[in-house]
Formats: sequence, structure tokens, C-alpha cells
Amino acid sequence: MTISLQKGQKISLEKAAPGISAALVGLGWDVNPTDTGTDFDLDVSLFLLGANDKLVSQKHFIFYNNLTSPDPDKSIQLMGDNKTGEGSGDDEAAIVDFRKVPADVNKITVTVTIHEADKRGQNFGQVNNAYVRLVNVETKDEVLRYELDEDFSIETAIVMAEFYRKDNEWRVNAVGSGYQGGLEALLSRYN
Repeated sequence: MTISLQKGQKISLEKAAPGISAALVGLGWDVNPTDTGTDFDLDVSLFLLGANDKLVSQKHFIFYNNLTSPDPDKSIQLMGDNKTGEGSGDDEAAIVDFRKVPADVNKITVTVTIHEADKRGQNFGQVNNAYVRLVNVETKDEVLRYELDEDFSIETAIVMAEFYRKDNEWRVNAVGSGYQGGLEALLSRYN
């Protein structure tokens, strides 16, 4: 049974899905039928943060030009870049093997940005039905889902969720915070 999270809600992954070791983190969205003269290209990025809430290294920024974490096990993998968001279901996804995430990664921040938003005159107010979900890789069961229900009419970047370590276990936080300045604003925050 899927647990629906509300903005700001935190939950232990072990309590939500006892024994979970690896998960698919799926994100999806629909674009409102508005004419901005160009297609929307939303991109998922993951920031692998240390205890100081900053990137462990530049290689710990996972995005369309760097699809895997730098550890030997490649514990975190982005599954490609969907440039249109067409179709139903997850538009972009990542696989996280929680057992293999190196100890220096304290938090995995999952974000969505609009590529060239300012140039294209686009923002998240033109996007609806955005969600992030967690699926147990072994059982294929959807464990958690957080649906974004705010109108981000000027924001071009959103922190959707965070996976973080606390008391020797992984937890999730449904963040849902919007930012102006797109991917650059997030890079400034986490560098």
C-alpha cells in the first residue's frame, strides 16, 4: 500500500518498507496546454550531500551529463534524460541502492528544473500533476508518493524530496520548495 506524503512530512524508509535495500525514484509531470513557442524540457538532478549540506565533490552532482555516482558500486544512477515529458507514468527516474551509498553521503536531494526556463519564458506554474515516488526495486511495489500541489508561478527549480541518514537508517522528507534561477540557483545552494 502506497503512503501518500504531505509537504514537510518525514518518514523512515524502514517503517514504510521494511527491508528495502534499493529503490526506483520516479518523477513525473504534465505541461499545461500553454503556448510558450517551444517545448518544455524538465530535468531531474540529484545532489549527494555531506554532513555540511554541501556536495561531497563536483562528481556527486548527478544530472543528464553525469548519470552515475562516483563510488565504485555506482550506488545512484539516473536513468537518462526525457526531453519532452510525453506519455504517462514516470518521465525521469533514478535507481538508489541504499545499502551501497558511501558513508560520506549523508543526504540525497532530488530536484527538478526547467531547462532554459528564462530564455523560453517558462516556469512551474505551467506544469501540473508533478510527483515523486519511491518503488521497491525487489517487489516492484510503490512505497511512497508525494504529489506537488502548489502553484509555483515564478519558480524554475523545485526541491522535490530528500533522502537522509538519521539514527543509522534512511529517511525521506517531502520538501516541495521552489526556487527562482533554475539549476544555477540550486548549484549555488549546494556548492
